[in-house]
Amino acid sequence: MDETSTHFYVPTAHEEREVCLGPEGSVSHVARVIRMIQGRWKLPILFRLYADPSIRTLQLKRDLPGISQKMLTQHLRELADDRLIERVDFGEKPLRVEYQLSEMGRQLLPVLIATRNFSVRHPV
Repeated sequence: MDETSTHFYVPTAHEEREVCLGPEGSVSHVARVIRMIQGRWKLPILFRLYADPSIRTLQLKRDLPGISQKMLTQHLRELADDRLIERVDFGEKPLRVEYQLSEMGRQLLPVLIATRNFSVRHPV
């Protein structure tokens, strides 16, 4: 095996495994990001917010045909809990709420674009 081929390398020492598999390892962090965007509607919601910096719930529902109000609400709450989006409550009657990307959500865009480019370059 070529010394420069590291993709076949499996760390054997405990310290080496921790870098990849430990609680602060690469696997843990990548799995956390995947969990944050996992769900049928989370990526469409995020990409819709990339296109429009601030949007109301009703407009999101109109722009995402097929999503139920329950799923939209659930995914918006999860994205807000993961700090990828922010809920802006204007404190008005009737209720007026808008959603926008957080700074963390904006920082995720290059990762998603890189993932898209990877998929385009490596079709199934």
